[in-house]
Amino acid sequence: MTQPGHLRLGVNIDHVATVRNARGSAYPDPVRAAKLAEEAGADGITAHLREDRRHISDEDIDRLMEHLSVPLNFEMAATEEMQQIALRHKPHAVCIVPEKREEKTTEGGLEVAREENKLAHFIAPLRDAGCRVSIFIAADRRQIEAAHRIGAQVIELHTGAYCDFHAEGRFEERDIELEKMREMASFAHGLGLEVHAGHGLTYETVKPVAAFPEVMELNIGHFLIGEAIFRGLDPAIAEMRRLMDEARA
Repeated sequence: MTQPGHLRLGVNIDHVATVRNARGSAYPDPVRAAKLAEEAGADGITAHLREDRRHISDEDIDRLMEHLSVPLNFEMAATEEMQQIALRHKPHAVCIVPEKREEKTTEGGLEVAREENKLAHFIAPLRDAGCRVSIFIAADRRQIEAAHRIGAQVIELHTGAYCDFHAEGRFEERDIELEKMREMASFAHGLGLEVHAGHGLTYETVKPVAAFPEVMELNIGHFLIGEAIFRGLDPAIAEMRRLMDEARA
């Protein structure tokens, strides 16, 4: 059972499907990866059903809903098609993310303030269906305030810029971005929003973010799937879990 103050780990299994789809085969199976992640201590599973179905498929979502014991965090764009899929399945959580066909991965956070009225109407049926609605945004006060106004229960802070600065050795910019995330995690928490974070986190970058007391969940995928090639999925997740717990302690 999750303890008070426990920092949850959501494991994103998208890129198991990326490998499968590279050959058009039935393996590796992302649902099998999700069950292994569950056994390794993941508190939830994240899957992004993209409009172009480049990795996770509709059948994957069907099977995840059928076989998972831990909550599913369903990442999706704010489109009518995705809304209908989410309303049909009613996953534990839906995370609304920006999506462009040409991008390799999600670039930046959702522009909530500019699309406030549209997004408010979009998420209302999801909330009514019992899904926890999360908005994936940059550490920006204006976007957090807008997410709060439209009725989101959760924000997920985009950690990509922080991780990129670290990887590029731009440590002064990294530290500025980290401080911005720290301040905005506190600000969002003060508004009554639950705070999550994710995108690009690795063993090297996870601890400073995991140390934020307001952050309740980290969603990590690409790095863990890559590390599993060398370690295996269970040890890869166990090491991330250890670092998260160490930072939180």
